[in-house]
Amino acid sequence: MLLTISSLQPGASLVTPIHAVVLGLVEGITEYLPISSTGHLILASALMGLDAPPQTKAAVDAFNIVIQGGAILAVLGLYHRRVMQMILGLLGRDADGLRLLINLCVAFLPAAVLGVLLDDWIDARLFYAGPVLAALFLGGVFMIGIDRWKIHPHRSDSEIVTGRDITELTWKNALFIGLLQCVAMWPGTSRSMMTIAGGVLAGLKPKQAAEFSFLLGLPTLGGACVYKLAKNITSDGANMFEVIGPLSIIVGIAVATVSAAVAVKWLVRFLTRHGLTVFGIYRIVLCAVLGVLWQTGTVNITPDVEAPQAELLP
Repeated sequence: MLLTISSLQPGASLVTPIHAVVLGLVEGITEYLPISSTGHLILASALMGLDAPPQTKAAVDAFNIVIQGGAILAVLGLYHRRVMQMILGLLGRDADGLRLLINLCVAFLPAAVLGVLLDDWIDARLFYAGPVLAALFLGGVFMIGIDRWKIHPHRSDSEIVTGRDITELTWKNALFIGLLQCVAMWPGTSRSMMTIAGGVLAGLKPKQAAEFSFLLGLPTLGGACVYKLAKNITSDGANMFEVIGPLSIIVGIAVATVSAAVAVKWLVRFLTRHGLTVFGIYRIVLCAVLGVLWQTGTVNITPDVEAPQAELLP
């Protein structure tokens, strides 16, 4: 039975710690897997009834972005040596670390610019069932194609083709990956899918492409968290801290941290052995499931507010 606003007591939080645990698990597991964390958070929020009250939907959506902080903490912990290498590079003590840091900055730049410029327009125009389902389906087809073309070019091959290491990327390769990351602004596309695929197309090994994707997530997800949090706090609508409460927010971030760490370690092993096709098939199945649930009214895929300012951009 779905929870609705009428079932809440005055002053009660819409998102309880139990809800936060579920959303944290979903976020942590799906953020770095190329299967669209947005699609899974839409599904999880809808099945728990958290998308029903329109006056609080913006706060829940902001919460779903802020708990990405857990995914950031997971990567910082798992790849602390790479982070330290970049710090040493900044201090002039590690040439490979400096090159990696520069490439991450180059890759992050397109999303940093376009994310701020297009955020309201994307939310108002693309956060509907049609665009989200199309992104899931086309992303699945795209991943299967990339796997057959670049990772397993010959079906008789038992080993994944080799490629360059993460420290061998050029700034042009990094910019290419960064531009592909911008495609993931389309809800349902998956940032991980586009950046991992971009790394593979740039000549990285699948494992190294995933690592670059994880590290690129540090500034990208961090920037999104800060931007969405500031936007929610300063808006006229429901405040995330008032609607959800500090306890649920802390619980969600903590659970996302642990589950993201597990998901990252699993993904690296899986990509090394199996490539991307399984994820492509999964996305297509998820598209079908979400489509059925949307048609039956179980899932609501709409923007927080159908803002008139969206007409400002063609």
